[in-house]
Amino acid sequence: MNKNRLEAFSDGVLAIIITIMVLEFKVPNDTTFESVIKLSHKFLSYILSFIYVGIYWNNHHHLIHSLKNVNGKILWANLHLLFWLSLIPFATAWIGEHHFAPFPMMLYGIVLLMNAIAYYILQRLILIDHGKDSTLSKAIGNDFKGKISLVLYVLAVLLTNYSVEISGAIYILVALIWLIPDKRIERTFYEKD
Repeated sequence: MNKNRLEAFSDGVLAIIITIMVLEFKVPNDTTFESVIKLSHKFLSYILSFIYVGIYWNNHHHLIHSLKNVNGKILWANLHLLFWLSLIPFATAWIGEHHFAPFPMMLYGIVLLMNAIAYYILQRLILIDHGKDSTLSKAIGNDFKGKISLVLYVLAVLLTNYSVEISGAIYILVALIWLIPDKRIERTFYEKD
C-alpha cells in the first residue's frame, strides 16, 4: 500500500472525530450569557480533546512522512491507533456532560493512555521496519516525551478518585508537553527533503 493512502485515510478519520466532537454541542434553549456558561464544562472538555486530536494529527503526519513503505503490521497498528482516537468523542462528551466527575475522568484518562500506547506501538513497528539508522529513529532519539506521557497518564488515572482537579491538570500538562514542537523531528525530516 502507498503511504499516501494510509495518510489520507487517517486524516479522514481524524476529521470525522473532530466533527463528531463538535456535534455533541446542543444549542441552548435561551439566549442568555448564563446559558452559555452552563456549557462551560462541555467547551473545556472539547478544547482539551481538540488539542489532543490536533497533536496526534500533527505527530502522525511526521510519522507517516518518515515511511518508506507500508506493511500489514503498520496498517493494523495504524487502525489500532485510530480505534482509540475514535473513542475520544465519547469520553469528551461524558466528562463535559457530567462536569468532570471522577469515573468519566478516569475513563477519559484511560482512553488517552490507550492512545499513547497505540501511537507508541505504531512508532515502534515503523522503527523496526525502517531500522535503527532511519531518519525517524534519529529524530525520535530516546523518546522522553513519549515515555513521560505514559507515566503521567497512569498517574492521572490512579489519582482520579482522589482529585479530578489533579488528574485534569496532568492531562493538560501532557497536552502542553506535546504542544511544544520538537524541533529535532522537523529539522531531521526537512534537512533531507
